Amino acid sequence: MATRRKNGRARIESDLLGTKRIPASAYYGVQTLRAMENFDISGVPISHYPDLIRGLAIIKLAAARANHQVGQLSRRVLKGIESACADILDGKLHDQFQVDLFQGGAGTSTNMAANEVIANRALEHMGKRKGEYKYCDPHDHVNLSQSTNDAYPSALHIAMVLGNQRLTEELRELIRAFRIKGREFGRVVKMGRTQLQDAVPMTLGQEFEAFARTLEEEVAALSAVENVLCETNMGGTAIGTGLNAPKGYSAACAKHLSRIMRRPIRLAHNLIEATQDTQAFVLYSAVLKAVCIKLSKVCNDLRLLSSGPRAGLAEIQLPAMQPGSSIMPGKVNPVIPEVVNQVCYKIIGNDLAVTLAAEAGQLQLNVMEPVIAQCIFEGQTLLTRASWTLREHCVRGIKANADICRGYVERSIGLVTALNPIIGYEHSTELAAEALKSGRGIIELVREKRILTEKQIREVLDPSSMTGQSAGKRGRKKARR
Repeated sequence: MATRRKNGRARIESDLLGTKRIPASAYYGVQTLRAMENFDISGVPISHYPDLIRGLAIIKLAAARANHQVGQLSRRVLKGIESACADILDGKLHDQFQVDLFQGGAGTSTNMAANEVIANRALEHMGKRKGEYKYCDPHDHVNLSQSTNDAYPSALHIAMVLGNQRLTEELRELIRAFRIKGREFGRVVKMGRTQLQDAVPMTLGQEFEAFARTLEEEVAALSAVENVLCETNMGGTAIGTGLNAPKGYSAACAKHLSRIMRRPIRLAHNLIEATQDTQAFVLYSAVLKAVCIKLSKVCNDLRLLSSGPRAGLAEIQLPAMQPGSSIMPGKVNPVIPEVVNQVCYKIIGNDLAVTLAAEAGQLQLNVMEPVIAQCIFEGQTLLTRASWTLREHCVRGIKANADICRGYVERSIGLVTALNPIIGYEHSTELAAEALKSGRGIIELVREKRILTEKQIREVLDPSSMTGQSAGKRGRKKARR
């Protein structure tokens, strides 16, 4: 790559295909500019995903240190690269990464963007001007001992670990919010439902604790799947054979990555297999999808439980966030669970794109990794924001309509289930049919027919005792017939 000065506002850089005029203020170079011109696809540059930029900086930092360790890189150039990477990790220069995340070339444009930005910033730290690549070159120094085919997927792994840590933290806060509501609603007795039909009593607190627990299980899976992302194929270079990578470089690079990340990063056992394999992305995307399936179900329940306010279940009241209709005065919609549902649908759909892209790999490389990256980074970003939104704008402000919950219990024929061990299923069914036909309550009919004594009614048919939270003993004496 050659560079010459044009004037104070631009520099001229050249590559295999010719020359390009680069803005003097730009840290990117000729190959990044070509990619910016070629891939105007989504309108979303890689700078939209800061974890990816940090992942690239971490990979280049580890590679530079490994190259210096094995005698391939001078200390002066190493210090320049280290300083440039530190700037990027501090959030600087992210605006220079303007390549669209959707791109051909298996991520080469993204890798070169990192090489060029880091090289030009390193030059400034070395007291040189942008474009003076004889002192620090994007290829010969920043990309030393590397190929896009090991640097790019390794950067994706690192970036996804960073994003996953933030996502799981936010999901844990959401779980905590559900659990707080579970304790708050611990004494609110309501009807449980199966197949949208009355089942048996429970508490609203138990329902919200179940929301917390079901999400907790998936967060544990997200944390566990991080392990598959903590593998690198650095040193494999083009196809995994390690061409142009010096002896000892791969192991050194993995060790430096571990130190930077403060977690065990291991070198893949077979670099040829690792260079073509995308299974880590498939597994992570699948777990991300599983979280969304659970979270969307929870949001469905919140919408159903809050339906009304007069002609629905109305067992809970969600915070009123905005007017709900341009034609129906007074209408307020469950907009927060609705938007979280939509986020979940998008991520579930993205998982199919990841699956198809992974399957499209051919021979020693999968060129579809950019779309895999876009799907997963988008999913992490959307789900992190959606979890915060659900917690702050919905869950924390949910109120229980305890009287409505209690009224459903008292009118429900589901109470008859507790009579099965005492009068048998057949007689319980007859009682339920009569209650349903007459519109009268189960307890009312039990008293009228003198099926149980008042003491037995209190022990057996008290809704609170049916929730599994009471240690009180139920009457099991044979009822009078």
